[in-house]
Amino acid sequence: MININSTALAVSLALASGSALANPELEAMKKQLEQMQQQMQQLQQKLEAAERKSKQQEQEQQQITRRIAKQEEQLEQSVAQQSEEKEEGIRIGGAVRTNYSHTSYDDDNKNRGGDFDFDIFRVNFAGDIGDVELNAEIRFFDYMTAVKYAYVGYDFADDWQVQAGITKVPFGNWPYNSHNYFFGTTYYVGLEDDHDLGLLFKRKIADNWQLDLGFFKNDELGGVDGYVDNRSDRYSYDVVGFRSADEGIYAEPTNAIGEYNTFSGRYGYHLEHEGGKTELGVSGLRGDLHDGDDRVGDYYAWAVHLNSTLGRWNLQLQHGEYNYDIDNVDRMAVGAYSFYDSIAAEATMTNANIAYSLPVKWGAVTGLQFYNDYGIIYDKSDNSADTWMNVTGFSVAAGGLFTYFDLVHAKNQPFVGGSIAGDSDETERRFNINIGYYF
Repeated sequence: MININSTALAVSLALASGSALANPELEAMKKQLEQMQQQMQQLQQKLEAAERKSKQQEQEQQQITRRIAKQEEQLEQSVAQQSEEKEEGIRIGGAVRTNYSHTSYDDDNKNRGGDFDFDIFRVNFAGDIGDVELNAEIRFFDYMTAVKYAYVGYDFADDWQVQAGITKVPFGNWPYNSHNYFFGTTYYVGLEDDHDLGLLFKRKIADNWQLDLGFFKNDELGGVDGYVDNRSDRYSYDVVGFRSADEGIYAEPTNAIGEYNTFSGRYGYHLEHEGGKTELGVSGLRGDLHDGDDRVGDYYAWAVHLNSTLGRWNLQLQHGEYNYDIDNVDRMAVGAYSFYDSIAAEATMTNANIAYSLPVKWGAVTGLQFYNDYGIIYDKSDNSADTWMNVTGFSVAAGGLFTYFDLVHAKNQPFVGGSIAGDSDETERRFNINIGYYF
């Protein structure tokens, strides 16, 4: 800043030294200079006062800015804490489902124009406390109660989670090898949506690939000597015995066995392309069989699978084999839904499914999916006829309601007038509507 006092003094001295000016004029100029000097001093004082005020205002603004930043930080921390407190905990949901069916294989059902029955009431638990996640589902039927899954999960690395309890066996197209209410033919031999007791290590999708590795000590009911009243009271199919030559297809097995020490793995590679993505995968499992006293055999299964989405279309393909290896045994007993059935000890499986999803806005209806699912089980070790099932239908999403409309044609298929160990030449039909309210 220029010093106004010094400048005024220099000008005054220069004029005073000028000899060309008369004394009266010089005195007048001196007075004017003195007045100007006083004015300049006053102006400088005002400038200095204004500068002090500006600095003070700047300091006050900085203090206000710091206070606002601190308040914003405290607010963010408070919101984050409230959000964590709100999200942490166990949430409860569930569903109630009813079912209508009209069949070709039950004359009484046809005479009544079909039957409308209660299906299930189920309760789901999901959430986390701390870093531990809980997921569980229990299903209540008229004739049994079954736990579908119940496990705790922990993310022990950025891309890995471990699950312990009754958890899903990784195998085949995920999460289902089907689109319809009846699943695919693989479900009825225990290779779709199966759940057992053990550990599952899941690698989350990263770098375009996913890996699931599981070790299952035994099935969800505790194996061959589990403390249960009925070993067929379960959601998913498991081998519970082997059949002798004179034993009925639906009889309670006289030779009880159970799966144990099963290792299972599923690998999927994801390809992104225009309009969607495709997963190419391979699955395999191997375990042992026990009769309560000794190991009596082993079993294995493998499959290659494809699950591709292109726009609104979805294509699923799967092919594989399974084999239960017990000396001189070619037929196994399985249990689920509170009854026993039979399957060949060894067979080949193939599935081909296609679906089209259509988002809509028709009142409460927000989505439709049209599908055709086909599966076949053949080359059976017990020389029984092929099992095949074709399901043509569509599903409707409307708020909390989700409904399947299925027309099933099948041969030697459970729940469609037959058994996988059956030997019928008849093609049976079932028209089915399953209505579920989810909350």
